Amino acid sequence: MSQSPGLVGAAARKAAGAAEEHASAQVGGWLEAVFESVAQTRADTAATLARAAAEGRRPATADLAALRPGLHLRLTRDALVSGAGFVAAPGLLADAPAWLEWWQTNAEGDVRPLLPELDPDHSAYSDYTYWDWFALPRDTGRRAVAGPYVDYLCSDEYSLTLAAPVTVAGRFAGVAAADVYLRHFEAAVLPLLRRLPGPAHLVNARGRVAASADPAHLAGSLTKGPDFAAVLERARPRTVGGTRLVPCRGVPLVLVVGAR
Repeated sequence: MSQSPGLVGAAARKAAGAAEEHASAQVGGWLEAVFESVAQTRADTAATLARAAAEGRRPATADLAALRPGLHLRLTRDALVSGAGFVAAPGLLADAPAWLEWWQTNAEGDVRPLLPELDPDHSAYSDYTYWDWFALPRDTGRRAVAGPYVDYLCSDEYSLTLAAPVTVAGRFAGVAAADVYLRHFEAAVLPLLRRLPGPAHLVNARGRVAASADPAHLAGSLTKGPDFAAVLERARPRTVGGTRLVPCRGVPLVLVVGAR
């Protein structure tokens, strides 16, 4: 006896929903591990800045050397993380108007410091406060996924940056962050996206495509459509015009699956 079309359709929708939930959970798990590294950097930084405050002084660049053992450990331990550190809010430090305590791995896997040119007379990238990875955590008080973008400040690589605000005594002090090269992220997530029942891509809260198996939505492009920040705020799947929007579990990315 053949099944009715309604039962077949319901079974197909259930299977598709399960595949979407699996993919979003996998992506969420991978990025949650990166955010855990960011959280550790955030905690170390807050403790370092609090010690300076307890001594009745402003922190200095030398204080941030205390972060280095933890940063080195995370860079050698976490496969997706290619760069990590703390980016100070302008005016935070007593001896530098701006500062990145930033370390990254090179092609051989060695951990090296980033020594950027932050003199506004010599560098077009000296003001980092307008970059999404700094502005989003500062303006929202929440962690964020920025990019992908060409990271001219750190690596010249197409990258994602995962960042979270650092606060001391309720005041914004800068961001703790970690870089993930897009090529590494895509190698992990594209097999998942290609197994979904429709063309799929991942977007951040601003609708920028973080990875895509859909030729109509290339990585790095902006997606017009629903308010993705609101989708993340609701934290549950929804369907808009036949397109499925599935928040990735716990992290600020939305899985977008179109109808075939």
